Amino acid sequence: MQDRYPAQERFADGAQYIAGRLGHGTSGAAHTVVDPATGDEVLTYALASAADVAAAVAAARAAFPGWSGATPGERSDALHRLAAVLADRAEEFARAESLQCGKPLKLTREFDVPGTIDNTAFFAGAARHLAGQSAGEYSGDHTSYVRREPIGVVGSVAPWNYPLQMAAWKILPAIAAGNTVVLKPAELTPLTALLFARAATDAGLPDGVVNIVNGTGKEAGEHLVGHPDVAMVSFTGSTAVGRRVAELATATVKRLHLELGGKAPFVVFDDADLEAAAHGAVAGALINTGQDCTAATRAYVQRPLYRAFVERTAALMETVRLGDPFAPGTDLGPLVSHVHRDRVAAFVDRARAHARVVTGGAAPQGELKNGAYYLPTLITDAAQGSEIVQSEIFGPVLVVLPFDGDDEGLALADDTPYGLAASAWTRDVYRANRATREIRAGCVWINDHIPIVSEMPHGGYRASGFGKDMSAYSFEEYTQVKHVMFDNTAVARKPWHRTIFGDA
Repeated sequence: MQDRYPAQERFADGAQYIAGRLGHGTSGAAHTVVDPATGDEVLTYALASAADVAAAVAAARAAFPGWSGATPGERSDALHRLAAVLADRAEEFARAESLQCGKPLKLTREFDVPGTIDNTAFFAGAARHLAGQSAGEYSGDHTSYVRREPIGVVGSVAPWNYPLQMAAWKILPAIAAGNTVVLKPAELTPLTALLFARAATDAGLPDGVVNIVNGTGKEAGEHLVGHPDVAMVSFTGSTAVGRRVAELATATVKRLHLELGGKAPFVVFDDADLEAAAHGAVAGALINTGQDCTAATRAYVQRPLYRAFVERTAALMETVRLGDPFAPGTDLGPLVSHVHRDRVAAFVDRARAHARVVTGGAAPQGELKNGAYYLPTLITDAAQGSEIVQSEIFGPVLVVLPFDGDDEGLALADDTPYGLAASAWTRDVYRANRATREIRAGCVWINDHIPIVSEMPHGGYRASGFGKDMSAYSFEEYTQVKHVMFDNTAVARKPWHRTIFGDA
């Protein structure tokens, strides 16, 4: 195996980051991070207790007046410095992310880490453009303007599939707007969120602006979401857990942002470039070993192209190289854990009763047998209402179904509870525009699937949640709009006072 990352040495002082320093959790329980490629232990750390969460919230609350009172320029300068620190440590971040997630180094080096640095640089600039509506005299006797103000302490919960990027997506818009943050990463993947918080401190952000608590969802997560001093909750994860988060947040009337599950359709019309669509389907389905809420999971192919698409996509899947994430030739790493690998395998095994596995559908043997690997899998002949089509699998599995007319293809694309992302493949501008109008999803790509940019928002419809990550639109989640109104008349008795003081 290639050289990994010395996590045990790096986090010898603990896996909680509160008020600018590492510390050990006090729950009395521990969690072991495992390299999913080998099954080897990476780091055993003490989990956070409710008291640790309270300490982190207190640190964030203490830091809020100073940070929210900083000028936009001062916050912008701090984020520019953070972007520079992240760039200097890019290789450390890439190796830590690959170790805890099983991502190939080429993915963390070329996507996760550069994307996070770019996102940081974007919000460094956006911090200086948090303007409200310009002043105006809307009543005739008053001048009004709108202020955008930070909300307070934000409690964020991030998932395990993109630990670094999701930490950044949660933290950056919140602190750019003047809030302070307590983030709970997934227990499986704590490393890069801790490195991000350390980088923020080293870039000069005040202690307490960014805090990390690593604990279980039941203890650390629920205490964070329900804490009375947490003014807003931002959660990314499954729709089922999102419902529980919403229940807890509603009890204390918090601002809530949810980015939940997805089951992205991939609609291929009969005039599409077959080679482009097949390559796009394989890349879009297998990105991050399929552990992506926007991954292509349901390909609907118009019948004239259906057979050729299945054959070409299956052939391309069989060329994808599984291997050690740290080896140069690896295209696809393991799933995040053996438990999750078995969950994905169970979906495929249940589907065999009513569908056909064209390629894949098994864990590889040989030198990869100890890892949480699963072969790229293509399934056909499934029913639209079946579990394999309707449920989020979160693995390297693509289901392909045929359709006849355009109406049918677009209707099938919308026929799940989710609405996070979708794509349509066609050379016809009218078909393309129709697809973008009629598919109810937060992002619709045309002739591509997966790319994101910091300047554009990410978020879903329906069971995929609400609110936006990235872009200036994310400030809608992390700011409070305040209307300020000045009287311009200097008259003691206003005309509207007659509703109280008599008739004249």
